[in-house]
Amino acid sequence: MGRLKTIPSRLSRVKPRLAQPVPLAVEGQRRSEGPIKSYRWQKLRQKILARDGYLCQQTGVALIGKYPEANSPVVDHIKPHRGDLDLFWDESNLQAVAKAWHDREKQSLEKRGLA
Repeated sequence: MGRLKTIPSRLSRVKPRLAQPVPLAVEGQRRSEGPIKSYRWQKLRQKILARDGYLCQQTGVALIGKYPEANSPVVDHIKPHRGDLDLFWDESNLQAVAKAWHDREKQSLEKRGLA
């Protein structure tokens, strides 16, 4: 009896995804591709919420809601970072605010150039 022939694989090689570095925010990228979705940001976000006692630093509302409720917690940059990663990660530039305040008042201030 003869040897069995090996059948060539029809599967292509899969590139490893874990070895690729996660890019930081670059001008023109969508927010979801930048540091906002990173583990580091999520950890810092929780630290800021705990530091501020889950209270809105602008209105005093308890931040107990789940997204997209008005009283859900948002960590806001006091001074817009505009791509400056040092300012982005600066804890003294972060505050816990309610989603309702962030979506109305903060956006209004930014559009008028006051924030």
